[in-house]
Amino acid sequence: MSASDRFPQSPSPTRVTAARLTPTGTQSLRTLFRRRALVATLNVLTFACLALVFAGLLAVGGWTTLDRLLLVAFCVSTPWTILGFWNALIGLWLLHGPVDALQAVSPYAAVDEGSPIASRIAIVMTLRNEDPSRALHRLRLMREELERAGAGRHFAYFILSDTTRPDIAAAEEDLVAAWRAEIGAGTAIHYRRRADNAGYKAGNIRDFLDRWGDDYELMMVLDADSFVGASAILRLVRIVEAHPKLGILQSLVVGMPSRSAFARIFQFGMRHGMRSYTMGASWWAGDCGPYWGHNAVIRVAPFKAHCLLPVLPGTGPLDGHILSHDQIEAALMRRAGYEVRVLPEEMESFEENPPHLTEFTRRDLRWCQGNMQYWRLLALPGLLPMSRFQIAWAILMYLGACAWIAFMAVAALKVFDVELRDEPFPAGLGLALFVATFLMSLTPKLAGLADVLLRREERRRYGGSRALLRGAALEFAFGVLLGPAVAFRVALFLIGLGFGRTVTWDAQARDAVRLSWRTALAGLWPQFLFGAGLASLLALFAPAAIGWAAPALAGLLGAAPFAVLTAEPAFGRWMVRHGLCAMPEESALPDSLAALTQESDLPLRPDTGKARPARLAEIDPAEVAGEIAGETS
Repeated sequence: MSASDRFPQSPSPTRVTAARLTPTGTQSLRTLFRRRALVATLNVLTFACLALVFAGLLAVGGWTTLDRLLLVAFCVSTPWTILGFWNALIGLWLLHGPVDALQAVSPYAAVDEGSPIASRIAIVMTLRNEDPSRALHRLRLMREELERAGAGRHFAYFILSDTTRPDIAAAEEDLVAAWRAEIGAGTAIHYRRRADNAGYKAGNIRDFLDRWGDDYELMMVLDADSFVGASAILRLVRIVEAHPKLGILQSLVVGMPSRSAFARIFQFGMRHGMRSYTMGASWWAGDCGPYWGHNAVIRVAPFKAHCLLPVLPGTGPLDGHILSHDQIEAALMRRAGYEVRVLPEEMESFEENPPHLTEFTRRDLRWCQGNMQYWRLLALPGLLPMSRFQIAWAILMYLGACAWIAFMAVAALKVFDVELRDEPFPAGLGLALFVATFLMSLTPKLAGLADVLLRREERRRYGGSRALLRGAALEFAFGVLLGPAVAFRVALFLIGLGFGRTVTWDAQARDAVRLSWRTALAGLWPQFLFGAGLASLLALFAPAAIGWAAPALAGLLGAAPFAVLTAEPAFGRWMVRHGLCAMPEESALPDSLAALTQESDLPLRPDTGKARPARLAEIDPAEVAGEIAGETS
């Protein structure tokens, strides 16, 4: 036996240090562990306190079967609210506390912004029955910006079509041919249309990797509604180039200024709440961050080698190809030893949000079905604990919405609970619990408002404090009405999945359209019927409880008027004129977005002329009813 065998040498200091750092070597694993332990403790203690208080309220008069169901529904629906509450508070503390937020959350991002680009990068846009002129106009503008920045030679552009309509496919081919002819020979612009759309978007990207992946070190994936400015692209590329073990770098994605009332209000709330929430989430998620499927820079070789999605055996709605591919790809990339990060900075990385409730629900149900497939992926071998948590949390997002609807239904049925014993109810404690959970659900938005109000320049970008607070008040009412209608649709859809119902997967609506009352009622009568039933039960048997249930009842009973009003183009134009729920870019529209106004519904600065008006076409009632239902047999 040699001396080295009898007396094993200690690992070198370099190897010990590397073992205690994330793969990029920029962050301590011990620090991340402590952060995660802290967040887990805060969430568990908060959850336990709320659950114990609620259990104590239910125990008044003795436990019944309905009480037990209420407790289960409460316990399933509450965790998402609690984590959002703590993420927002942590993020607000980071942004305005004594620490350097960027260094604490994104130490990998400290790179030389003037360093030369060395990689070959593919800009990849996926299309499926979209308006090709609109999508390609954005891609052209991105190329022009990169050329002006002097980095054009490093980029190639791929239009990856899964279009099934021959007329749209012909338009795609014509537009690409015209673009190539305009730029000249040797241009790195590629168009490919698949005859077989297997695997949906993930399959489309996989086909690109198999054909061209070996020619590129990095790729940026775009949806048809994506637009990323050259400064943002180059910043993300430089960060990934600086860290060979950084596999996916996801930017914050913000909504484009819109003429649609629905989109304006929705993304206004998302915009000012997203920064603090994402900052807090990234603080503890660290190297196991999420991937949102677009506007991200990806290291091609490990993505191709390690992120092939499994095909789930069977023929049911949760079998076959995985619809919500992004979170699983993030988990597989991290399993392969590469970091997945979200850079919680606002930059020129944009998307369009659905312009009306119809499209919003249709998109949400696609995500819901995809996330429900994750049940069978939780046990994938080799995943890190944080990756398993991210997958489980994606499932809980929709289960929580279903549990909330179940909670309301069971609470209404309590009026028939014959097992109840007559005993005074502690109304004060019940009110305190209601107010606490309600405020916790609003904390991400309130923290986002505080973040903006605490920064003078940011207040100015939103049009001043008064404009910001006016928009926040409208968005608050919007959220109260939107939540119950969408949650009820999710609950119905989850029930339908058990009976083989599934979603369609096609192009998304982008423009503001008028929604008639007939059309809205054709799709939203289940919400109205459920709300009317709850309201009737409470009015007859427990009128004192109507005040508690008023927000949910308003969203259910008012779903159709809400859909009609927020889809009305005239309302959207009125909001634009008065600067209501305006994005910061509307006060100083970047040149890149100003160029897009000729092809979209973006509102303009007063001195830039008029954009193309929104299409005011009436939607076919049968089509919209099916889209709101979000299903096909």
